[in-house]
Amino acid sequence: TTLDAHNLYAILRDHFDVPRIEALFTAERARWPELDRWFSEGFVSTYTVADLMAYPEGSLGRVFGAYLSDNSYQIDIVPRFEPRNQFEYFSLRSGQTHDLEHIVCGGGFDIIGELVPYFARLSNLPRFLDAELVGLINPGQVLGALRLVSRFGLHYHQSFPMVLKAMRCGMDVGEQSGPFFMARYEDVFHLPLAEARTALGVVGAVDLDSRAASLVWPEYQ
Repeated sequence: TTLDAHNLYAILRDHFDVPRIEALFTAERARWPELDRWFSEGFVSTYTVADLMAYPEGSLGRVFGAYLSDNSYQIDIVPRFEPRNQFEYFSLRSGQTHDLEHIVCGGGFDIIGELVPYFARLSNLPRFLDAELVGLINPGQVLGALRLVSRFGLHYHQSFPMVLKAMRCGMDVGEQSGPFFMARYEDVFHLPLAEARTALGVVGAVDLDSRAASLVWPEYQ
Protein backbone atom coordinates (compact mmCIF):
# COMPACT_ATOMS: atom_id res chain seq x y z
CA THR A 1 0.00 0.00 0.00
CA THR A 2 2.91 2.35 0.59
CA LEU A 3 4.21 1.52 -2.86
CA ASP A 4 0.81 2.53 -4.25
CA ALA A 5 1.37 6.04 -2.92
CA HIS A 6 4.87 6.25 -4.37
CA ASN A 7 3.54 5.17 -7.77
CA LEU A 8 0.72 7.71 -7.54
CA TYR A 9 3.08 10.61 -6.87
CA ALA A 10 5.38 9.48 -9.68
CA ILE A 11 2.44 9.67 -12.08
CA LEU A 12 1.26 13.05 -10.78
CA ARG A 13 4.73 14.58 -11.03
CA ASP A 14 4.30 15.10 -14.76
CA HIS A 15 0.89 16.73 -14.40
CA PHE A 16 1.43 19.47 -11.80
CA ASP A 17 1.10 23.00 -13.18
CA VAL A 18 4.34 24.14 -11.57
CA PRO A 19 4.46 27.68 -13.06
CA ARG A 20 0.98 28.43 -11.73
CA ILE A 21 1.78 26.84 -8.35
CA GLU A 22 4.91 28.98 -8.10
CA ALA A 23 2.99 32.15 -8.93
CA LEU A 24 0.37 31.38 -6.30
CA PHE A 25 2.94 30.52 -3.63
CA THR A 26 4.70 33.82 -4.37
CA ALA A 27 1.41 35.70 -4.00
CA GLU A 28 0.69 33.91 -0.72
CA ARG A 29 4.14 34.83 0.60
CA ALA A 30 3.42 38.49 -0.09
CA ARG A 31 0.16 38.18 1.84
CA TRP A 32 1.39 36.05 4.76
CA PRO A 33 4.74 36.89 6.44
CA GLU A 34 4.86 33.60 8.34
CA LEU A 35 4.76 31.63 5.11
CA ASP A 36 7.38 33.90 3.55
CA ARG A 37 9.65 33.32 6.54
CA TRP A 38 9.16 29.54 6.29
CA PHE A 39 10.20 29.49 2.65
CA SER A 40 13.08 31.91 3.22
CA GLU A 41 14.54 29.80 6.01
CA GLY A 42 14.21 26.64 3.91
CA PHE A 43 14.83 24.39 6.90
CA VAL A 44 15.56 20.74 6.03
CA SER A 45 15.96 17.88 8.51
CA THR A 46 19.37 16.23 8.99
CA TYR A 47 18.85 14.07 12.10
CA THR A 48 19.50 10.34 12.28
CA VAL A 49 17.72 7.46 13.99
CA ALA A 50 20.50 7.44 16.59
CA ASP A 51 19.78 11.12 17.30
CA LEU A 52 16.11 10.32 17.86
CA MET A 53 16.86 7.40 20.18
CA ALA A 54 18.92 9.71 22.40
CA TYR A 55 15.80 11.64 23.43
CA PRO A 56 13.96 10.75 26.68
CA GLU A 57 11.38 7.96 26.84
CA GLY A 58 7.94 9.24 25.91
CA SER A 59 9.26 12.23 24.00
CA LEU A 60 8.21 12.93 20.43
CA GLY A 61 11.70 12.23 19.13
CA ARG A 62 12.00 8.94 20.99
CA VAL A 63 8.53 7.76 19.91
CA PHE A 64 9.47 8.42 16.29
CA GLY A 65 12.92 6.89 16.69
CA ALA A 66 11.53 3.71 18.26
CA TYR A 67 9.09 3.28 15.39
CA LEU A 68 11.91 3.57 12.86
CA SER A 69 14.33 1.40 14.83
CA ASP A 70 11.82 -1.35 15.63
CA ASN A 71 10.89 -1.70 11.96
CA SER A 72 14.39 -1.15 10.51
CA TYR A 73 13.06 1.84 8.53
CA GLN A 74 14.98 4.75 7.06
CA ILE A 75 14.01 8.28 8.06
CA ASP A 76 13.28 9.60 4.60
CA ILE A 77 10.18 8.44 2.72
CA VAL A 78 11.91 9.66 -0.43
CA PRO A 79 15.63 10.45 -0.82
CA ARG A 80 16.61 13.97 0.17
CA PHE A 81 17.17 16.40 -2.67
CA GLU A 82 17.96 20.07 -3.21
CA PRO A 83 14.66 21.89 -3.91
CA ARG A 84 14.74 24.04 -7.03
CA ASN A 85 11.56 25.99 -6.34
CA GLN A 86 8.89 26.65 -3.73
CA PHE A 87 6.74 23.68 -4.69
CA GLU A 88 9.69 21.29 -4.45
CA TYR A 89 10.52 22.65 -1.00
CA PHE A 90 6.90 22.28 0.09
CA SER A 91 6.92 18.69 -1.22
CA LEU A 92 10.26 17.83 0.39
CA ARG A 93 9.23 19.16 3.76
CA SER A 94 5.85 17.43 3.53
CA GLY A 95 7.63 14.13 3.00
CA GLN A 96 9.98 14.76 5.91
CA THR A 97 7.13 15.50 8.32
CA HIS A 98 4.56 12.90 7.20
CA ASP A 99 5.45 10.25 9.77
CA LEU A 100 5.64 12.92 12.48
CA GLU A 101 2.14 14.04 11.49
CA HIS A 102 1.01 10.47 12.11
CA ILE A 103 2.24 10.76 15.69
CA VAL A 104 1.12 14.27 16.58
CA CYS A 105 -2.26 13.97 14.83
CA GLY A 106 -2.99 10.61 16.48
CA GLY A 107 -2.91 8.20 13.54
CA GLY A 108 -1.24 4.82 13.95
CA PHE A 109 1.28 3.38 11.52
CA ASP A 110 -1.25 1.05 9.91
CA ILE A 111 -3.26 1.53 6.76
CA ILE A 112 -6.36 3.02 8.42
CA GLY A 113 -4.05 5.17 10.54
CA GLU A 114 -2.84 6.75 7.28
CA LEU A 115 -6.22 8.44 6.97
CA VAL A 116 -5.63 10.59 10.05
CA PRO A 117 -2.73 12.66 8.66
CA TYR A 118 -4.31 12.58 5.20
CA PHE A 119 -7.55 14.17 6.39
CA ALA A 120 -5.77 16.43 8.85
CA ARG A 121 -3.89 18.00 5.95
CA LEU A 122 -6.90 18.02 3.65
CA SER A 123 -8.87 20.00 6.21
CA ASN A 124 -5.99 22.19 7.41
CA LEU A 125 -4.43 23.59 4.23
CA PRO A 126 -7.67 25.19 2.90
CA ARG A 127 -7.93 27.21 6.11
CA PHE A 128 -4.64 28.99 5.42
CA LEU A 129 -3.82 28.90 1.71
CA ASP A 130 -5.54 30.17 -1.45
CA ALA A 131 -8.18 27.74 -2.70
CA GLU A 132 -6.74 27.52 -6.21
CA LEU A 133 -3.28 26.80 -4.82
CA VAL A 134 -4.58 24.07 -2.53
CA GLY A 135 -6.45 22.51 -5.43
CA LEU A 136 -3.25 22.39 -7.49
CA ILE A 137 -0.98 20.93 -4.81
CA ASN A 138 -3.45 18.50 -3.23
CA PRO A 139 -4.22 15.84 -5.89
CA GLY A 140 -1.85 13.37 -4.25
CA GLN A 141 -3.51 13.87 -0.87
CA VAL A 142 -7.02 13.56 -2.29
CA LEU A 143 -6.35 10.49 -4.43
CA GLY A 144 -4.10 8.91 -1.82
CA ALA A 145 -6.76 9.19 0.87
CA LEU A 146 -9.72 8.19 -1.25
CA ARG A 147 -8.05 5.06 -2.64
CA LEU A 148 -8.07 3.77 0.95
CA VAL A 149 -11.61 4.91 1.71
CA SER A 150 -13.04 3.33 -1.44
CA ARG A 151 -11.21 0.05 -1.01
CA PHE A 152 -12.43 -0.38 2.55
CA GLY A 153 -15.94 0.74 1.68
CA LEU A 154 -16.21 -1.59 -1.30
CA HIS A 155 -14.31 -4.68 -0.16
CA TYR A 156 -13.74 -4.64 3.62
CA HIS A 157 -16.83 -2.98 4.96
CA GLN A 158 -16.47 -4.61 8.37
CA SER A 159 -13.69 -2.09 9.00
CA PHE A 160 -15.41 0.87 7.37
CA PRO A 161 -16.71 2.32 10.67
CA MET A 162 -13.09 2.64 11.82
CA VAL A 163 -12.24 4.29 8.50
CA LEU A 164 -14.92 6.91 9.15
CA LYS A 165 -13.61 7.43 12.66
CA ALA A 166 -10.07 7.95 11.33
CA MET A 167 -11.32 10.49 8.81
CA ARG A 168 -13.17 12.34 11.56
CA CYS A 169 -10.13 12.29 13.86
CA GLY A 170 -7.99 13.77 11.12
CA MET A 171 -10.51 16.46 10.26
CA ASP A 172 -10.89 17.41 13.93
CA VAL A 173 -7.16 18.11 14.07
CA GLY A 174 -7.05 19.91 10.75
CA GLU A 175 -10.03 22.11 11.56
CA GLN A 176 -8.76 23.18 14.99
CA SER A 177 -4.98 23.35 14.66
CA GLY A 178 -2.61 25.97 13.37
CA PRO A 179 -0.78 25.58 10.03
CA PHE A 180 1.17 22.51 11.08
CA PHE A 181 2.48 21.97 7.56
CA MET A 182 5.07 24.63 8.50
CA ALA A 183 5.85 23.17 11.93
CA ARG A 184 9.47 22.54 12.85
CA TYR A 185 8.99 19.30 14.75
CA GLU A 186 12.71 19.02 15.35
CA ASP A 187 12.52 21.86 17.89
CA VAL A 188 10.20 19.84 20.16
CA PHE A 189 11.66 16.33 19.83
CA HIS A 190 12.68 16.51 23.51
CA LEU A 191 9.14 17.16 24.77
CA PRO A 192 6.57 14.57 25.87
CA LEU A 193 3.98 14.02 23.15
CA ALA A 194 1.21 16.03 24.82
CA GLU A 195 3.54 18.99 25.37
CA ALA A 196 4.91 18.72 21.85
CA ARG A 197 1.40 18.91 20.44
CA THR A 198 0.72 22.07 22.43
CA ALA A 199 3.99 23.67 21.34
CA LEU A 200 3.25 22.85 17.70
CA GLY A 201 -0.30 24.23 17.87
CA VAL A 202 -1.85 20.82 17.22
CA VAL A 203 -5.33 20.72 18.75
CA GLY A 204 -7.93 17.97 19.03
CA ALA A 205 -5.66 14.96 18.51
CA VAL A 206 -6.88 11.58 19.79
CA ASP A 207 -4.60 8.55 19.63
CA LEU A 208 -6.64 6.19 17.48
CA ASP A 209 -5.87 2.46 17.60
CA SER A 210 -6.94 1.11 14.22
CA ARG A 211 -4.47 -1.77 13.98
CA ALA A 212 -6.99 -4.60 14.30
CA ALA A 213 -9.36 -3.06 11.75
CA SER A 214 -6.48 -2.69 9.27
CA LEU A 215 -5.70 -6.41 9.40
CA VAL A 216 -8.59 -7.24 7.09
CA TRP A 217 -6.33 -6.32 4.18
CA PRO A 218 -4.46 -9.40 2.94
CA GLU A 219 -1.22 -7.36 2.83
CA TYR A 220 -1.33 -7.13 6.63
CA GLN A 221 -2.06 -10.77 7.42
